[in-house]
Amino acid sequence: MQTDGAEPPGPGKIRYSSPNAIALDFRFVRPYVPVVMETATCTPHKGRPREFCTDQALAAALGVFWAKGYEGASLSELTEAMGISKPSLYAAFGNKESLFRKALDLYECEKLDYIGKALAEPTARAVAEHLLRGALENQTSSCDHRGCLGVISSMACGEEAESIREEVLARGAKAKCRLIERMERAKAEGDLPDHIDPESITAFLNAIVQGMAVQAGAGATRAELEKLIETSLMVWPTR
Repeated sequence: MQTDGAEPPGPGKIRYSSPNAIALDFRFVRPYVPVVMETATCTPHKGRPREFCTDQALAAALGVFWAKGYEGASLSELTEAMGISKPSLYAAFGNKESLFRKALDLYECEKLDYIGKALAEPTARAVAEHLLRGALENQTSSCDHRGCLGVISSMACGEEAESIREEVLARGAKAKCRLIERMERAKAEGDLPDHIDPESITAFLNAIVQGMAVQAGAGATRAELEKLIETSLMVWPTR
């Protein structure tokens, strides 16, 4: 209660009814209203865009691997040809092994497309000729390195690169299976003599293609390899 003679308290002032009593006049005290601060939306910072074309860099790496094989290609030679630093190589392609696998994918896509076309030929002999001449073009092109990347890398891999050798051989095995299936079809259609074994004739073709790759890498001329193809086709079994 207010004491007699005391000055009425102003808005929000404390009333004293007794020496030990304290109260607030809630009629005039402003209620507390919390203020919500606006928070800025945090946008994730995007990394700097790559300053090189990955396709062009991969094509350059393929050239180095093709010329030197997997083990023969050093990281310094790869980064110099690709025009990038080692950290950029790791960021874009992973390690050297991963880079080689990507280069091998590119090689098969761009350089070995003749294999699929060869398998579509109507006769077994036409398949063999298309395959051999496609290999010749691939191995002696003036725009590319000589030899076959798969053959070069599988033959030049030591123990430390055994996984790469296995990868190359596994891919070659898939292509071999497709060729065997095509020769089995040719035999079923009467295009090959009954005594010819599809696996053996496929092994014969692969031996010729791989032999051409080794000779091309050693400097054999196109004319020399063409004679090898002609001789192989002369002994091709027919009915």
